[in-house]
Amino acid sequence: MIDYIKQHERYVLDSLESHQEPDKLLELLAYHDKQISWMQHERLAHLITMLFVCLFFLLTFGFTMIHFTVPCILLTALLLVLTAAYVLHYYRLENSVQGWYSLSNKIRMKWFQIK
Repeated sequence: MIDYIKQHERYVLDSLESHQEPDKLLELLAYHDKQISWMQHERLAHLITMLFVCLFFLLTFGFTMIHFTVPCILLTALLLVLTAAYVLHYYRLENSVQGWYSLSNKIRMKWFQIK
């Protein structure tokens, strides 16, 4: 997912430098806005998944404090690692989409300057 984000950013930045026609910029803007809408859907799916994993981690952690057994400790450790991975991934996803909003504004500004 992160590689896809970086590849799209490179494509938009390269296209922004090379296209000087208003029609091409409008096509680029429409394409980029469609990508943003897909990433917003992806972001929502990852947010819901991350919240459930965090909830299960907290429930398992509480259960482990009451029933301190090896399987409970292992499950809690596994969910802790999974929670950390999801938080990191969601953080990167969220920041990338926020950066894409800035790219969208750059395309619009260039279109207004050329028009």
